[in-house]
Amino acid sequence: MHLSENEGIEGNTFVVTGGAGFVGSALCLELMRRGADEVRSFDLRKDSPWLTILRRNGVVCITGDVSRNEDVEKALQGVDCVFHLASYGMSGKEMLQAGRIDQVNINGTCHVLEACNKHGVRRLVYTSTYNVVYGGKEIVNGNESMQYFPLDDHVDPYGRSKALAEQLILKSNARPLKKRRDGKKLYTCAIRPAAIYGPGEERHLPRIFSLGQMGLLTFKIGEPRVKNDWVYVDNLVHALLLASMGLLDDIPGREGTPVAAGQAYFISDGAPVNSFEFLRPLIVSLEYTFPRLTISVPTALTIAWTFWGIYSLCYPWLNKTWFPRPLILPAEVYKVGVTHYFSILKANQELGYIPIVKPEEGMKTTITYWKEKKKAELDTPNIFIWLYITFGMFLLFCVAFIPLPYLGPLNWVRWFGILLFRSVRNLQILFYAATLLHVGEAIYAYFLARRVDQANARGWFWQTFALGFPSLRLLLKRAKAKQ
Repeated sequence: MHLSENEGIEGNTFVVTGGAGFVGSALCLELMRRGADEVRSFDLRKDSPWLTILRRNGVVCITGDVSRNEDVEKALQGVDCVFHLASYGMSGKEMLQAGRIDQVNINGTCHVLEACNKHGVRRLVYTSTYNVVYGGKEIVNGNESMQYFPLDDHVDPYGRSKALAEQLILKSNARPLKKRRDGKKLYTCAIRPAAIYGPGEERHLPRIFSLGQMGLLTFKIGEPRVKNDWVYVDNLVHALLLASMGLLDDIPGREGTPVAAGQAYFISDGAPVNSFEFLRPLIVSLEYTFPRLTISVPTALTIAWTFWGIYSLCYPWLNKTWFPRPLILPAEVYKVGVTHYFSILKANQELGYIPIVKPEEGMKTTITYWKEKKKAELDTPNIFIWLYITFGMFLLFCVAFIPLPYLGPLNWVRWFGILLFRSVRNLQILFYAATLLHVGEAIYAYFLARRVDQANARGWFWQTFALGFPSLRLLLKRAKAKQ
């Protein structure tokens, strides 16, 4: 296609489901920049970091749930084009919540289709996933002619639900609109993005950084030759906008069925890479230890299925914020451990898609963002130091103050302590000294943090009170870097 960048955008009204998310917010802002008459962000979240920016730029932010038909119908009134990005269950403990996944990804898609038909919406762009055709078997330079992966063979409900939803979207293409007597139809298409990265990405990168900070980023999965696709957020937004233009049926000289109608497109940076090597500059720049150990896919799957089993038993607590994320799950092993990448030739030929940001530039921008974000947050020692210090202080308190009959299996620790320090009294003095040292270090950390990291001064106080010098050492390092 050779259209102006604002074709089908200027003067039109848009709804972006999932608009308060990472990609959705970027899409909303780009639509506003290109002259859309009105852009509505439709999202369940009320505390997204993007909402303030969206409102500041004139985006109408609507709180609602795609799994509630009445919410969707209200949001889609008077709309020209819908970008359906809202989904659930892509990663982490969300992947085990099959009921909620189907509610959002399948029922929610049905509600969007029904509302489009009811309100006469002409264009619907659906954000799908590679997982509709991929399920753990190697794919080299795949294309859109590939069959859907068998529904019963998916290792997670997310891939299955997205495959069903995409088929609903594409089979609804060219559906006559109920309330229009001019013969106009709803045209639909699907964009299948690779793993997404960029400044502010919410799913993959924060999880990797959390593991790195805790010292749990210990192994790579699969052979070095394994390659996967990634897509920078600006490239994905560019593809989504091109797809919406590809559904226009009122372009002079191009009467008939739009080029993108009923079609699916793989979207990536067009440069397959090993995921671990791709992320290496980012991990190293944040001063986390890059994993040296490599484990095979079968070994990783054994670990992943173990986590799946444990977390399945904990189903009632999966939606609680305090409940930790699993280390890894089976679908995630396949994503990074088995080669699968796809051609973007169809998107190029039919939509005119060319990545506007090169991977090197995208990664550089991403690194800059996360380095600044890390500077604004509290540095935390890894989980092993936390366990060592806190358990050590707890153990010292027990052997110094709890009477012998109540110590049970810790009796041997007391005898060992007495052997080293001669008496229980000396153990008590040691505990008092260690506590006073922690308090002194915490007070020093608080006043030092007020000079070098005022926003986190209280956090530095409590962390140093709990951990002592390992925490203070990180603050001193930050202070030295500011000099």
